[in-house]
Amino acid sequence: MKRPLTATAGILAVGLTVSACGGSEPAADADGVVDLTLGTWASTSAPEFQLLVDDFNASHDDVEVSIQEYDTDNYETQMTADLSAGAAPDLYAQKTVSAFVTYQSGGQLLDVSDVADGLDEHVAGLGSWQVDGSTWAVPFRQDSWFLFYNRDLFDAAGVDYPDGTWTWDDYAEVAQQISDGTDADGAYQHTWQSALQGFANNQTPGADLLSGDYGYLKPYYERALALQDGGAQVDYGTATTNSLTYQAQFGKQKAAMMPMGSWYVATLLAQQADGEADDFAWGLAPAPQLDESTLDEPVTFGDPTSIGVNAAIDEGKVDAAKEFLSYVASEDAAVALAEIGITPAYQSDAVTEAYFGADGAPTDELSRQTFQVHDTRPENPVDPKIATVQTIMGDLHSAVMSESTSIDDAIAEAEQRAANEAGITG
Repeated sequence: MKRPLTATAGILAVGLTVSACGGSEPAADADGVVDLTLGTWASTSAPEFQLLVDDFNASHDDVEVSIQEYDTDNYETQMTADLSAGAAPDLYAQKTVSAFVTYQSGGQLLDVSDVADGLDEHVAGLGSWQVDGSTWAVPFRQDSWFLFYNRDLFDAAGVDYPDGTWTWDDYAEVAQQISDGTDADGAYQHTWQSALQGFANNQTPGADLLSGDYGYLKPYYERALALQDGGAQVDYGTATTNSLTYQAQFGKQKAAMMPMGSWYVATLLAQQADGEADDFAWGLAPAPQLDESTLDEPVTFGDPTSIGVNAAIDEGKVDAAKEFLSYVASEDAAVALAEIGITPAYQSDAVTEAYFGADGAPTDELSRQTFQVHDTRPENPVDPKIATVQTIMGDLHSAVMSESTSIDDAIAEAEQRAANEAGITG
């Protein structure tokens, strides 16, 4: 089915006429079709890519986009290798800001500022892909971390649902109550460092990953360790040793609450529909806050996901590639993404209606409010040092959560390493 592209007609006209490489003749095949390849990670975990490609192809007779799939866990390693070998696709998804910095500084992305200049003001996340005043990728998805909660387990424990006013102390108290009153854990914190540090970095006034001062992390780790030690959440060692997945921990009702990115909505809907996840009522609530000062607009974090153009693309394909970028950031594409539970970068009332109109989506007012009202800050700053810092912070996280190193000692070591390895001093 061809989707009408009226909302993006002006943008697409720009994409067809403006080329960074001088508007050369399209590199079309014998049938007059420009073939483009799009590098993505596994479509089973990221169905949005196939959706975007199918919808775009259905409405464009002169361009055919096909997916070049990479391993999800090794996406950036494999993409870096292909870029170096000249075997990378024409367009490729930007999974993390830290990797984007490497691609951009290495001259492996085309400047797409002309596409960005034509985008609607409702598109969030452009700033994460801008360097020195130019835009090097276009976001189509803007995830935010929310609190997923199992309404059935709350009912079983006789505990009130989240109401949008929780601090992290409230969250910890309820997690313990549910753990004590049911066979499930009250909460699940996934093993990623971002599941804790992302909130600490963005909710703590003055916190800065590039400051070299990481003492602000301590209360967040104290709370997480207390939940582990109290049996309210599975311990980090068990989670890592047994390779626990957050999808199974929440989807199979092993935990009543889970802070997680909004991308999980699409996965949960699909898994409940096909029986991979249990059938239970669930909802979204704002991420718990450091204190009550940010309850009106809860502070959370989340990086956008974008698509960039390989700087080595055939000049005759540039216009078609930019046309595809314009489409993925349009309202039409956003509505299509929202219909399968993906949080698009483009936000509007139509997107919200599509998001909560999906089969199995929660219908309560707090879930809708959570989706619409929040202050989403970038997980990481755009800086050449951020990859080094993230490695250091990952080591801190595993040392603390495994309880092999005290919080104070792990923070002191991270600060010393930041000074030695990244030239950052507090």
